[in-house]
Amino acid sequence: MGHLSEELLKKANLLLEIYPQKRSALIPICHLAQGQDGYLTEEAIEEIADLIGISAAEVRGTASFYDMFHLEPVGRHVIAMCTNIACMLQGADELLDHAKRTLDVGLGGTTSDGEFTLEEAECLAGCNNAPCVQVNHRFFGPLDDKGFDKLIDDLKSGKLKEEVPSHGVLCTVERKQGLKATKEQIQAERDVMETAKNERLAKKAAN
Repeated sequence: MGHLSEELLKKANLLLEIYPQKRSALIPICHLAQGQDGYLTEEAIEEIADLIGISAAEVRGTASFYDMFHLEPVGRHVIAMCTNIACMLQGADELLDHAKRTLDVGLGGTTSDGEFTLEEAECLAGCNNAPCVQVNHRFFGPLDDKGFDKLIDDLKSGKLKEEVPSHGVLCTVERKQGLKATKEQIQAERDVMETAKNERLAKKAAN
């Protein structure tokens, strides 16, 4: 039995059918795999490579380029704290120091209970709510020390579980559009596109 679940493999194969080239499905399939484990394990990388027909090194190279993917274990909640100019002017550096003390970790560190990983972000594009943070890519802010402590308590208690899924789950609403199409419908659409392309080329050559 492989590392990836049967349900995940089913979704991955549906994604593969959408794209004319299998490797175009690499990033969405990586997101699926990270949703299973919280990060991209070596076993998952190998299976993704086999599914798409590329090398594991290519999967790893792509995943390492994007900061939304993690190649090592992280906490259930990854906290990214912005320290860019707008947030810095509103006390982000002091808030980051408070976060380190509260969680008892350094940057890139994960709490001993595996609950939180703390990261520094260059800019989260939430300047109107400075200082702001992202927790598993969900925005919170503006925050002060007291607000940060409440956020941590709410995450621990599960109060925000509907709003903030465990790390790795990119979207809480499963994508349906496109996956409902049958293989025959997908192939028919590709045939239409190919015919139109050939007609354009023939017309261009005739002129």
